[in-house]
Amino acid sequence: MNSNEQAQPRRVGLVGVGLMGSGIAQNIVKHGHQLTILDHPGNQPVDALLAAGARAVSDVTALAAQVDVLILCVTGTPQVEAVMLGDQGALAGLRPGTVVIDCSTAVPASTAKVAQAVQAKGGKFLDAPMTRTAKEAAEGRLNLLVGGDAEVLASCLPLLRCFAENITHVGDIGAGHAMKLLHNFVSLGTVALLCEAAACAQHAGVAPEVFVEVLAKGGGNGVALERVKPKLLTGDTASLKFSMANAKKDLGYYNDMAEQSSSSHGIAQAVEKLLGQGIEAFGPDRMVLDLVEALR
Repeated sequence: MNSNEQAQPRRVGLVGVGLMGSGIAQNIVKHGHQLTILDHPGNQPVDALLAAGARAVSDVTALAAQVDVLILCVTGTPQVEAVMLGDQGALAGLRPGTVVIDCSTAVPASTAKVAQAVQAKGGKFLDAPMTRTAKEAAEGRLNLLVGGDAEVLASCLPLLRCFAENITHVGDIGAGHAMKLLHNFVSLGTVALLCEAAACAQHAGVAPEVFVEVLAKGGGNGVALERVKPKLLTGDTASLKFSMANAKKDLGYYNDMAEQSSSSHGIAQAVEKLLGQGIEAFGPDRMVLDLVEALR
């Protein structure tokens, strides 16, 4: 396939027009691709998307039957398996040659199972989980961590570049999801550490602005501190719109992956436990940054 052919508009299906998927959908349509979305109660408002030319269908089997590329952007492994492998799922309608791109956060062992089922139907599969936030999704500036065949990835690059700024080929199928779990363990784990330290600082009589200033001039400086800082100084959680429930889910996936490979994961278990404490205190929908109050 030459570059001109690759640049031609694709028939794209998207399952999961949520916080991240909404931005992905907007950019796919903006770049001239033919987008069909799965109508679902969990979607963000789609009126503007439909007005811009996207279509909506209520049947995932029918959706899979009419697209060249099917993108999944759902909550996690149970949802991916339900969409792809469930009764009247996407697999039943999948045509040979269709590329399935899973942008969800999922357990690599399940990813391998789903990929095998897609390939048995004559399809192709990439796991391409995202980093960054809904803001970057809307701007078309996500990071994608891709697992799968390099040639399949190359054929999809023009489409992926519609909504991603940085695309890293991590390795074979499942490697993208493994790297996403590693990334989220490090990023969420660092945020949780800072929240616990901030809670302790309050008990020790250290003012939040002093806590932030000292860490910023030393070994605590970095992206995690920049995300925690607004919460400590003004109470604003907009710098990290990530719920405790989603964070605990991701840490649970990480711990499952580490356990399956007999890797040490004591710190990750502790972070998952902290998130559980936050959920017990405030419920699942509060933001990760609210751990500061939960751990006081």
